[in-house]
Amino acid sequence: MERLSGLDASFLYLETPAQLMHVCSVMILDPLTVPGGYSFTNFRATLDERVRKVPQFTRKIRRVPLDLGHPVWVKDEHFAVDHHLHRMALPQPAGYTELMEMCSHLAGQPMDRGRPLWEMDVIEGYKDAEGVEKLVVFTKMHHATVDGASGANLISHLCSLEPDAPPLATEELTMDGSSPSSLELLGRGLLASATKPLSIPRLLGPSVNLITETISRARKGTAMAPPLTAPRTSFNGTITGDRTIAVADISLEDIKEVRRATGATVNDIVLSIAGGALRDYLLERGELPEGSLLATVPVSVRGESQRDEGANKVSALFTYLGTDIEDPLERLRSMAESNLQAKEHHNAIPADTLQDWAEFAAPRTFGLAVRAYADMRLAEKHPVVHNLVISNVPGPPIPLYFMGARVDHMYPLGPVFHGAGLNITVLSNNGVVHIGIIASEESVRNPETMVKHFPAELARLKAEVEAAGLVEPEAAPASETEK
Repeated sequence: MERLSGLDASFLYLETPAQLMHVCSVMILDPLTVPGGYSFTNFRATLDERVRKVPQFTRKIRRVPLDLGHPVWVKDEHFAVDHHLHRMALPQPAGYTELMEMCSHLAGQPMDRGRPLWEMDVIEGYKDAEGVEKLVVFTKMHHATVDGASGANLISHLCSLEPDAPPLATEELTMDGSSPSSLELLGRGLLASATKPLSIPRLLGPSVNLITETISRARKGTAMAPPLTAPRTSFNGTITGDRTIAVADISLEDIKEVRRATGATVNDIVLSIAGGALRDYLLERGELPEGSLLATVPVSVRGESQRDEGANKVSALFTYLGTDIEDPLERLRSMAESNLQAKEHHNAIPADTLQDWAEFAAPRTFGLAVRAYADMRLAEKHPVVHNLVISNVPGPPIPLYFMGARVDHMYPLGPVFHGAGLNITVLSNNGVVHIGIIASEESVRNPETMVKHFPAELARLKAEVEAAGLVEPEAAPASETEK
């Protein structure tokens, strides 16, 4: 038995019928690479064999009586892969539009909390832009189970480097199969509640230091962008449970060329491209605000965290996206400078601050607060905290094979929230940068009109770099290939 960390539990209680806290992905696979040919029967058998070796796929949530403590993970004694794996086919003829419609529908469906918190849909009948039939796998995992880094680790148990090779992670993991009694859980919950006030002094010291550091940096002009300063846009309000999805690809080598010429990081360039794409999208709609959009950027603290427990080891920083700057190169330069300050500010924050405060919060605090927040439609009344969430996840530089099928595209999709109904997640994979956009349907009804601007914005940025006469160094040290 393993107790959920406070941060993992908060993702459970943040979920409402409209605010679904699962992390999704759209994987487009080449079925011709599967040894012996693709069949759903073999796909199912291989998946069943692999997930049974990984506790994260076979454990479920058990709540503490009266919600006196955070829930615990217990082994699902009745686990069956058929509860999680589904097969479907697109109506013919089926291309990009039909695939996005189906994935949008699947993303808006909640998961059964009485079972392990993941689902996988195998979608057949999709043909790409060249008319070649591909296999599509749509995945969902609850945010209580994974963050970006831990999600990548889980995928390693299902993917291989060759079609007929064993998975990347071959070690069979185990978990305590004991299932505590309700009385035992109640006792642990009472003990945790009684001792919780003892942790307040430990939390106050770092929190006071954080406030002092932030005020000092604000006076010097070196603080990260503050929340509650974002302009209001059409995707900042109360969301519904319906989702819309769009995806696109851009060249990682093109981004690296810009990095070598400008000295900006890959992350700076990705955020700058996103800022330009959002600027063009809002301009087309006649909604571009005077001030820059403000994004929340999740940051992994897995290497710095002192906590052993919990799937989520994340923090976040706020950054302006330069949507008020027309010139792509000027936007990138501005963003590189502000991001450097934001990183320095973020690094001054203890890695476990968010986890510590989430641990202290009562289990149902988040759920009650979110429901009241949504019912009163407060997201439309107070200053905008942030406009959207943007994540940049580094992926493998070489081809991967999922159940023997080569992964041609892997589009990540994060959750959306009341007040910020748009999420953009970027993942690099085998020399390609895959962009996944997911939104509440009320916030962005046609995300295709947004995602199309990402390749165009990268082309504009490259052209500006060349026009400015910026020359790439002859060779960049390997250590400089930073995110």
